[in-house]
Amino acid sequence: MFDAVTLKLNADPYILSALREDITSEDVSTNAVMPSRKEGEVDLIAKQDGILCGIDIFARVFHLLDESVRVNPFFRDGDEIHNKQKIAEISGDIRVLLSGERVALNYLQRMCGIATYTREAVKLLEGTNIRLLDTRKTTPNMRIFEKYAVKTGGGTNHRYNLSDGVMLKDNHIGAAGGGKEAIAMAKAYSPFVRKIEVETEDLAMVQDALDAGADIIMLDNMDHDTMKEAIRMIDHRAEIEVSGNVTKERIPSLLDLDIDFISSGALTHSAPILDISMKHLHAV
Repeated sequence: MFDAVTLKLNADPYILSALREDITSEDVSTNAVMPSRKEGEVDLIAKQDGILCGIDIFARVFHLLDESVRVNPFFRDGDEIHNKQKIAEISGDIRVLLSGERVALNYLQRMCGIATYTREAVKLLEGTNIRLLDTRKTTPNMRIFEKYAVKTGGGTNHRYNLSDGVMLKDNHIGAAGGGKEAIAMAKAYSPFVRKIEVETEDLAMVQDALDAGADIIMLDNMDHDTMKEAIRMIDHRAEIEVSGNVTKERIPSLLDLDIDFISSGALTHSAPILDISMKHLHAV
């Protein structure tokens, strides 16, 4: 759930930007058929099974247009919802309900889709000690919502942004002149409380990361046999993350690996939306 402070400081600017994108001057269609205020009610209906996520953001869209709009949800974020279930009732000025509908649903459908996909992926890891991580492969200006959806689905957030942690990728290593050099420079620059993660693509890079004292070693786009050899080399001297084109379909093939994390960009860049609609609008 988004608390009031998070909404006002971090979410509201993005929501307002989305509303400004959709209403540059006026809602011509709504003003044509509803020239003055009239109270109404509308139902929020699920059209697929899935995980609810983003009901507070859905409500916030309407509240930013008119604080008097009332959203009465019957489920909380993280709950399972099913096709044809009524998720919530929304009441208020019909003009606001119509003008905010698309933006509110865009957030809700996207967040529910990510939470649903994540929940399905996390279930594949049951019985293991492997945690599922997201990535920074998020939709621009949607990261706060998409990473929240991953958490709601049972996943774990990797670093939020570039200020949040040290991850040395292939181009950082190239810029520094090598893995050992990059790690040494990162240790000298960053506070001691921050772990240093290094992306590796082959066994030589794994060895460099080990020799330099990396805290987390990412095995990126390696074949299965190479990953097994890398894990043997690391021998619990660093935490291990597997990454690279990981979808939920691929997760079962990774379960025999003695690793700590699996990161998947697919959680945020490939999850389909969950079909949800506002229906049965009527005056009261």
